[in-house]
Amino acid sequence: MKNANASSPTITQLERKLAAADAENARLLALMEKKEAQWEATKQSLFEQFRLALERQFGPSTEKYRVDQRDLLINEAEVVVDEEDSDPSACDAVADDATSETASPPKRRTRGGRVALPPELPRVEVVHELPDDARHCCDDGTALKVIGEAVSEELHVVPARIEVIRHVRRKYACPLCEEGVNTAPAPAKLLPKSNASATLLAYIATAKYQDALPLYRQSQIFARHGAEIPRNTLARWMVQVGERITPLIDTLRQHLLNAPLIHMDETTLQVNKEADRAASATSYMWVQRGGPPGQQVVLFDYAASRAGRVPVDLLGDYAGRLVTDGYEGYAEIVRRNGITHAGCWAHARRKFVDAQNAAQRQNRQSRLGTEPDP
Repeated sequence: MKNANASSPTITQLERKLAAADAENARLLALMEKKEAQWEATKQSLFEQFRLALERQFGPSTEKYRVDQRDLLINEAEVVVDEEDSDPSACDAVADDATSETASPPKRRTRGGRVALPPELPRVEVVHELPDDARHCCDDGTALKVIGEAVSEELHVVPARIEVIRHVRRKYACPLCEEGVNTAPAPAKLLPKSNASATLLAYIATAKYQDALPLYRQSQIFARHGAEIPRNTLARWMVQVGERITPLIDTLRQHLLNAPLIHMDETTLQVNKEADRAASATSYMWVQRGGPPGQQVVLFDYAASRAGRVPVDLLGDYAGRLVTDGYEGYAEIVRRNGITHAGCWAHARRKFVDAQNAAQRQNRQSRLGTEPDP
């Protein structure tokens, strides 16, 4: 039988094993404490994000929410008046006297006060006279003299009027030769084969794309004025105008890309009828703005996606400065072109506001001795 003491560890070996076990325990304890701190930080971050989400959804905000468009269908006037009554900032600074040229500080008007009419608007003067039998003195019959004027102004609008312009091109011929007719040249037209003037086309485009007035409503408005223009005709005109002004848009885009700084943002858009897409699918309108003061270019581009390939296609080889809201979809174009990516001040400010609110909340809790809630 072998001696048991021969295989037993010595005291030195046991001490080494114990030291190694203590070191491993210390390492695991430190790792556990580190993980616990990470989990605690993650928990607090999630709590804070949840709280901010609740505040944005249900809490008061300095940024106005858009009024439900359904409320504006019938009672828009009442909604706007109610908003003004509840908003102290509705008291805008305006000048009381539209004709005053004194450089005095603007006066604040009370709600419902009359806003000065813009001096750059054209004026049509209507003179109101006394009746003939009231222009003589009641005592001695002497003719009265004008000693001054009482002037007031009211805003007036001239309703839209649809008219037909007849282009009469004179034809000339020699009465002796009886051959060779010379006709005056036809005026240039944006759409040569249509009977729409450039002014009418600009009016339709502005109403649709600037004022959000659908073509079917414009067709109804024209009909009330006595001009029957089907909706599909208006649509065809807009498509043709878009094709004709493509060279102009290309020039504007080149001017934009030559700018040292471009602002860019994307916003959601819903298209009712689009090939191979559901009506509920979300599309995007990408807006880009840049250029020197007084020569700013603003371009809108439609895209069915919010992916990073869209700004890549729109900006091409642009390598200047790009101001965005920080959306990660711009990362590809920034990395590929070496663009200086700047942050939007409005979005950056919101982060500071969130941090301030969180700090104030934590200070209140520390004074009360309470634990933070989600």
